[in-house]
Amino acid sequence: MMAVTREKIVHALYEAAELEHCLMCAYLYAMFSLRDGEGEGLNAEEAEAVANWRRAILGISVGEMSHLIAVWNITAALGAAPRFGRDNLPLAPGVLPANLVVRLAPFSDAVIQHFVYLERPEGAAEHDDPSFESAEVFSRHAPGVRLTPTGYQYRSVGEFYEEIAADLRRLTAQIGEEAVFCGDPRLQLTQAESKLPGATPVTNLESALAAIEHIVVEGEGAPRHRENSHYERFRQIRAEMRSLKAKNPSFSAAHPSAENPVLRRPPEPQGHVWLHDRDAIATVDLANATYALMMRLLAAAYGLPAGSDEKLLYVHSAVGLMQAMTPLAERAARLPAGPSFPGINAGMSFTAQRNAAALPSGPSARRFFAERIQELNAAATALDRKDPRCVTASNVLDALRSKLLAAFDADAKAVQTSA
Repeated sequence: MMAVTREKIVHALYEAAELEHCLMCAYLYAMFSLRDGEGEGLNAEEAEAVANWRRAILGISVGEMSHLIAVWNITAALGAAPRFGRDNLPLAPGVLPANLVVRLAPFSDAVIQHFVYLERPEGAAEHDDPSFESAEVFSRHAPGVRLTPTGYQYRSVGEFYEEIAADLRRLTAQIGEEAVFCGDPRLQLTQAESKLPGATPVTNLESALAAIEHIVVEGEGAPRHRENSHYERFRQIRAEMRSLKAKNPSFSAAHPSAENPVLRRPPEPQGHVWLHDRDAIATVDLANATYALMMRLLAAAYGLPAGSDEKLLYVHSAVGLMQAMTPLAERAARLPAGPSFPGINAGMSFTAQRNAAALPSGPSARRFFAERIQELNAAATALDRKDPRCVTASNVLDALRSKLLAAFDADAKAVQTSA
């Protein structure tokens, strides 16, 4: 057997980042589709329950972002550049092992069962909903010794992280802790930039294993039982939903958002909803662009040292963009997909850029971000001003635009003074 390599572990961490990223998008999409109060067809009991589910799923999604930061920190600790990109959803069968299917779908009985299955601990008697099951079972087995790393073969997300942890131990035993964790810790995200638990510096094997344990325990609730784990929270939502359905068989918690919406005809159109409504297209386009800029800012933050005002600015701006994206995504779930899909609403598609890596730091990056935030702000002002969600998104983007431009202007003046 070939000794474990840094390249193999980094390759696995890139997949871990993609996995956490995709799960976060899937959970948010379901949350955005939820109805809001009695004004959207719910009775008082249902409205209270759905509001609680929205808060719970948001909390889980924030947890996935925390996991993502933890994975990025481990990657940076190994001296590699964190992975910010991913494939567009839905993921083709076989992209991930363990029969993991990830796609965008509105909140429903089937979707919650799928989420329970995704977060299940090893040995849990949970099955995926049949609508998410893949007809084929793929194997990543690659016989022979290979320099080129191949993806791990795993049965659950927890097992995947256990394999990464085991390889970190092996590499440390082979070349020593100092050689393994050779990355500059100042390039990671810490509590100075984000209060999420995942924003904890990784500097040695102990801190790397602690980060992995945090991911597994918060998600699966294993190896020890945790009532607040993602798995348990989804199970609680499932139980409450079944209780409400028993009282009111016609209860529908969500708007009929599209499954896997797209803004252009994909190479393989089956399983997608191609949006045609002009208002929906404008809303989804802006939501996607806001999300893409958020990821670019986070990537840029990983290229700047701790203590940098610009690093803090980029992280806080990314959080602000999330606050602008949310009302846009909620609005999309309430707009028609178009005449080709009667009775189906639109939805944010979380379109991924081909390259979401960090821009070279310096004046060119600042110019890029300044131009982009102004473009987003202009698009937001063109949306329906009678819709409170449009106004909220526009106000947040305008405030971010002012903040970024002011920071960049001050930086430019400082450069001119020093020259």
